[in-house]
Amino acid sequence: MEALFHGVILAFGLILPLGVQNVFIFNQGATQKKFTNSLPAVITAGVCDTILIYLAVAGVSMIVLSFKWVKVLLFLVGFFFLAYMGWIMWKNTPENNANQVQNRFSARRQVTFAASVSLFNPHAIMDTIGVIGTSSLVYTGYDKWVFTVACMMISWIWFFFLAISGRKIGQIDNNGKFLKYMNQVSALIIWVMAIYMGYQLYH
Repeated sequence: MEALFHGVILAFGLILPLGVQNVFIFNQGATQKKFTNSLPAVITAGVCDTILIYLAVAGVSMIVLSFKWVKVLLFLVGFFFLAYMGWIMWKNTPENNANQVQNRFSARRQVTFAASVSLFNPHAIMDTIGVIGTSSLVYTGYDKWVFTVACMMISWIWFFFLAISGRKIGQIDNNGKFLKYMNQVSALIIWVMAIYMGYQLYH
């Protein structure tokens, strides 16, 4: 029970802050015509987090990031991707009108973006390694698996919750004004993260 409780609390603490991944999942829930249309983004984010958590607990990612050039490359790719992602979010104008399908992300685009914001986010990866990976070291055998599964479970629950919450907001916001505002705020958050990443890369 201790390992389960520890995994749940730790995962919630890491996943609750407003980040690129959370913002994207919420927006997909809000802008898609049906909740099921946002599932590609939800499932992709869940799978990516599951992989990262497993690698962190297994210690594989710790070995990879011990090489300095890998960290530099990760931050460089992350900087350019977040800058591009922010531009996409800023110029996107959500509409709830069924005829405005061009403003909604296709399933393939959802998968691409969800995977990118999950796997090309150095801070998320390092948090996973530094916090979940190191925290798992206190457990062995069955308790370690319970801890790992608890962290993975919270990620999946949270992503579904975000998409459902976004869908409810999308149903209320019939003219799309609130969603447009949300997109612009999201873009600003993403750009701030990109600038911070670039600053760390420079130093």
